Amino acid sequence: MPNPGVAVQVVTAIETVYGLRFPIGMRAWDGSRAGTPEGPVAVLRSPRAVRQLLLRPGRSGLVKAYVSGHLDIDGDFAVGLRHCRELVAQVHEQGPPRPAHWPRLLGLLARTAVGGRPLPAAPDRSTAEFPSSILDDTMATSSAYWTSDGPEYHLSDAQHDKLDLVCRKLGLGPGMRLLDVGCGRGSLVLHAAADYRVDATGITVSDSQCSFVQARARERGLADSVSVYRIDPRDMDGPFDAVASIETGEHVSDHDYPAYCSTLRRLLRPGGRLLMQQTSGGGMFTGSYLTPALATRPVERTLSQLRDAGLEIQDVMSMREHYVRTIDAWRHALDLNWDDVVTRVGAPRARIWRLQLADNALAFADNTMNVHQILAVRR
Repeated sequence: MPNPGVAVQVVTAIETVYGLRFPIGMRAWDGSRAGTPEGPVAVLRSPRAVRQLLLRPGRSGLVKAYVSGHLDIDGDFAVGLRHCRELVAQVHEQGPPRPAHWPRLLGLLARTAVGGRPLPAAPDRSTAEFPSSILDDTMATSSAYWTSDGPEYHLSDAQHDKLDLVCRKLGLGPGMRLLDVGCGRGSLVLHAAADYRVDATGITVSDSQCSFVQARARERGLADSVSVYRIDPRDMDGPFDAVASIETGEHVSDHDYPAYCSTLRRLLRPGGRLLMQQTSGGGMFTGSYLTPALATRPVERTLSQLRDAGLEIQDVMSMREHYVRTIDAWRHALDLNWDDVVTRVGAPRARIWRLQLADNALAFADNTMNVHQILAVRR
């Protein structure tokens, strides 16, 4: 009797060894199918994917297999990823295979994974900016603020509404001085200068972002009211009437965060306002594997450290549901522009973004990640 196909053997082995039900369908390079007949399908493209699923079915193994192109998910990617998250959690709870199961695993590897060398230790995790084809005209890479469900209301509208919300909370008006710490591609400083007639300064550690903002300010006739510098905030002189930190604090280590809060206070004049938008928590895959440089912290700790720095907390607003919609818009744009993105940054980086966006969208939807706007004042 001939052996069943690769997909059947792999699904049977996972369910037997780990004592669980494989949650989605599976298709292998030999054309075999197994698992759930409807919904998303895990696609094994090579024997190297078999090694990862059988020997390392945890989050790092799945990430390596997907990013390197040996494992795919056909169908709704987010739904498939949610099932994979459940699988990883069950495997983690179950623990490593018992010694009695190793002969079965090794025998299956010998039959199906011939030539399936281990995958590289880790995919490329270097920092890279989202390409413009994923973003809206503001080029913002932080959560938008959605004020409508109408069909004509899009990400660009929600980002502009977020920028207006920030400017209103900061009480901006003509002639005031605004500092945006970690200004990115300049969405806030450009908006504040154009619509609120402030003297807006952005600081960044990126040469490319600095050049981009300067060019946009010239194009929009804002060169006299928008300044941008490549400088660490600790080396910046104040005071400013208002300071913004829009999803920048996540890039500050826990060790340096108290000093970061003190720096933000120092840069404010007495009575000046700080608006901080910051995430907390993390996704299952990207929170600790693909974005290890991010140092998210509970909002309660952030509030405590801001108070310790001498700032009075005036308002805290959760924007968790707004981030789900923002990420969904980015995911849709990524899928629409997939070929262009792959051409620009390569398949591994594009796959990292697809995985990171879907994983974070699930985390925000499940409330294991959150994002808050915090308004504070220097008394």
